[in-house]
Amino acid sequence: MSIPDAGKWLETPQGRYIVDWERSRIDTMIADLFGYNALQLGLPECRFLTRSRIPLRQTAGRPECADIRCDLNELPFASSCVDLVVMPHVLEFHDNPHQILREVERILIPEGRLFITGFNPISLWGMRRRVCPRQCEFPENGNYISVLRLRDWLQLLSFEVDRGSFGCYAPPCRQEVWLKRWRFMEAAGDRWWGFAGSVYIVRAIKKVRGMRLLLPAWSQQKTSREVFGAAANKGTEKHVRNH
Repeated sequence: MSIPDAGKWLETPQGRYIVDWERSRIDTMIADLFGYNALQLGLPECRFLTRSRIPLRQTAGRPECADIRCDLNELPFASSCVDLVVMPHVLEFHDNPHQILREVERILIPEGRLFITGFNPISLWGMRRRVCPRQCEFPENGNYISVLRLRDWLQLLSFEVDRGSFGCYAPPCRQEVWLKRWRFMEAAGDRWWGFAGSVYIVRAIKKVRGMRLLLPAWSQQKTSREVFGAAANKGTEKHVRNH
């Protein structure tokens, strides 16, 4: 599944409304993250890594404006080489989101950070998609993924998932004047129905299980005898000195 006319939609009042909120939140989240390589997958028209302190920041995807043109199902990066990955609205607009997540897990270093943005199906925008579907227009042509479902996918890949951050509670109005009139819903929505924001950001950390050296049974028995004998001799010596 492709993302037709995403660039045109980003220039509309709806697009600016969504992207401005996502960029402000991501800027705050990644400001204190350090490393060597940061990567943005998808929507290279909108740069989400400008506030990152990581020196090498690149975008990857199929559009010509991407720094690295590639198929997101087969990322041209070595394993465990990227410190930070940001994926703005990638999974709901591709046929195989599981494969993309597996590739991201492969290229991230242990304790690497992943940020995913998506449209919330449990929102006014998600309801509009069900009532008045426009399968050929962005962003209605995607398969919206809930935060709970995305959390399950990430946990299967051994990611430690933080709770999602929701935002953009105004209805999907096409005119900027109406979006501004509904801005009062931002504070009310964040307080009373925080799960119903139009978009969300999920934060996750790649976890790698540590290795533990397993000694043979005879070695463990010998070690325990030596420790017990040393403790017994120490106790005997202390008793002799006291007398």
